Amino acid sequence: MAAGLSLHDVSLQFGGVKVLSGVSFDVEPGSILGLVGPNGAGKTSLFNCISGHYRPTGGSITIDDTEVVGSAPSKLARLGLSRTFQHPALRLNATVLDNVLLGGHTRLPGGPVSWALGLPSTARAERDLRGEALAMLEGAGLGWAAHLPADELSHGLHKGIELWRALLSRPSLLLLDEPAAGLSHGEVDQLIASVRQIRDEHDITVVIVEHHMGLISALTDRVVVLDHGSKLMEGTAAQAQADPRVIEAYLGKDAADDAA
Repeated sequence: MAAGLSLHDVSLQFGGVKVLSGVSFDVEPGSILGLVGPNGAGKTSLFNCISGHYRPTGGSITIDDTEVVGSAPSKLARLGLSRTFQHPALRLNATVLDNVLLGGHTRLPGGPVSWALGLPSTARAERDLRGEALAMLEGAGLGWAAHLPADELSHGLHKGIELWRALLSRPSLLLLDEPAAGLSHGEVDQLIASVRQIRDEHDITVVIVEHHMGLISALTDRVVVLDHGSKLMEGTAAQAQADPRVIEAYLGKDAADDAA
């Protein structure tokens, strides 16, 4: 079941540098929210706070009313959160299938000791997970690549591998960090269709950081615009693209004056 996400007054500071300042917004279960803004706006830093890679210096982050500030990424995975990264973190010498299987470790019974011992229950779970991962790749048209080393595939397919790896954990909340970066026009169109299908078929809430405004316009229900670590506005993609404050943040004051 899709999870709700709420941020209230989230701040982040490294030494004397303020990275995020009082960011608040809600993401409705089952919706797709875009997190946009110019370079240096704090988008990925905010993602890192949500996913447990950074600990905010202030504020609250809840998933389905459970406070998660200070939680390790492994605990957040058990709560249903999964994410991709701007630069796919793959084991390039491992097969595509083995890379996808890394996303299912939270679903295996027991812990590291039982995994190392190869207990029957763990072995059965691993076989089932492998079959599910292979079926997932075949359904995505990537069955042909399942047993190839990941480094033999293109950058665009690396993005796909990371997406399917994230989905194998069966998340209720999925964070996508610039999934369209480096993709061709046709690959972006396929990505849009895939994310819609994933949201609908798997009942997942999606938050996406992206510079590709065509993708944001086509895919999201709402957007939150960040600038210099603060929330600039919230609304639809069309409202954001017409907002003089957003135009100024991206293009400068002269462009905003021309649009007004």
